[in-house]
Amino acid sequence: MKKSKCVLKIAIPILSLLAIIGSWQGKSVNAGDATIDQQTYRRISHTGLVAIDNGKAAKGYVLFTPMNNTCGEVFLIDTDNGEVVHKWELPYAPGVYGYLLPNGNLFYNGQVENDGAWDLWPNWNSFKGGVMLEVDWDGNIVWELHSPYHHHDGRRTSSGGAIFLVVEKVSEEIRDQVQGGIESSSEKGDMWADVIVEVDKTGNQIWKWHAKDHLDFDTDVIQSNCPRDEWTHANTVVPLNDDEVMVSFRNISTVGIINKDTGDFVWKLGHSVFAQQHDPTLLDNGNILVFDNGQQREKEPVPYSRVIELNRDTKEIVWRYRDVPAINFFSPTISGAQRLSNGNTLVTEGCFGRIFQVTSEKEVVWEYVSPYFYGKKENEEDVEVIDNSIFKARFYTAEEIPNLR
Repeated sequence: MKKSKCVLKIAIPILSLLAIIGSWQGKSVNAGDATIDQQTYRRISHTGLVAIDNGKAAKGYVLFTPMNNTCGEVFLIDTDNGEVVHKWELPYAPGVYGYLLPNGNLFYNGQVENDGAWDLWPNWNSFKGGVMLEVDWDGNIVWELHSPYHHHDGRRTSSGGAIFLVVEKVSEEIRDQVQGGIESSSEKGDMWADVIVEVDKTGNQIWKWHAKDHLDFDTDVIQSNCPRDEWTHANTVVPLNDDEVMVSFRNISTVGIINKDTGDFVWKLGHSVFAQQHDPTLLDNGNILVFDNGQQREKEPVPYSRVIELNRDTKEIVWRYRDVPAINFFSPTISGAQRLSNGNTLVTEGCFGRIFQVTSEKEVVWEYVSPYFYGKKENEEDVEVIDNSIFKARFYTAEEIPNLR
C-alpha cells in the first residue's frame, strides 16, 4: 500500500504562541503581522503534560493514536513527564486505534482506502478500518488480516485469532421497519447494520453474529440526531470469555452482552441510561464501566459527558464522574475509560485529545492534552479539518511493557 503523506500541525504551547505573535491581548493584529492560530482548541489550550499529583496519580505509560494522522503514528508516553518513550509509524492510517498485547506487541486497527469499500455512505470513511495488524516493538508486521467492511474495533482473542466489527447492508423490508433517525443523506438510500466476526489465527471465520437478527424494531430505535444510513453504529466489541461478547451500539444508545452459542442477549441496557456511549469494559468486580458521551441524553437539556460504573446484576449506577459545571466535560463522539489497578480511572475526552486520571473520589490527579494536531481532508473539495482527536487511550504499567524493562 502506498503510504499517505502525513500532515502534522504541531501544537504550540500557549506561552510560546504569545511569544510568537506578541502580547496581543486587547490588541488587534496588524496586516503583515503573524496571524492568529485558527484552531480554537489549540489556541486556548496548554498541551502535553498539563498537571500531575505525584502522590495520587498512577505511574506508568499511556498509549494513544491521533485519529487524523495519515502516517500511522502511535505514541507511548511516560506519565511522569509526558515525554514520548516510543513511537510506531505504520503503513496504514488509523482505523481507528491500537492497544498493546500481553507480549508487548501492538494490535492496530488500520484504514484501507483502495479496497472497494470506501464510499458506502457519506460519513463511513471517518471510522472505516479495513485491516488489523499485530506489529512488534520495531513495527515489523507479524500478523495481518484484511476485511474491507471492518470498522472501529478489532481485538485479539485468547486463541490467537481476532474478533471484530463489520457492516452489512440490510434489506429494504428491514430498513422500512427500523424507526427513528434522520433521513439518509445518501442518494442510494441504503441502511447498514453491524456484524461481529471471529476468525482463528489463520484468518478462517469461526463465528458470526448479525445485529439485524437480534434487535427489536420497537425498542432499538435510532436516535433522532443520527442519519438512517446506519441502524446500529457499533463502536466497541469485547470478548469477555469463550462464551460471551460485549458490544456497544452508539446509534441506539445500547450496550449488550451476547451469548455466542445462542446469539441472544444475556444482558442489555439502552437509552434509559446511556446517551451514545463508547468503550464498555468489564471490571474485575463484575461491574461494567462505560464512557457515556451525552448526546441526546433523556430529560436533560444540556449535553455533557460522564463515566459511569454499573452493577451488572441490578443495572444501577454505583459510581460516576462528571465535571462541575457538567458542560466542561463533553465529547459528543469517540472517547473511552479504563479502570486502573490503584482505583483511578483513565478517561479519554476524545474530541479534544484530552487524557486524564480521576480518583474514586472524582479528583483529577493527572492530565495530558495531545500536542499532535493533524490536518485531513476527506476529498479535495472539503475544508481541511485540523484537530488532535483520539479514539481512546490505554494505560500500562512498566511490567506490562516487556521492551521497556
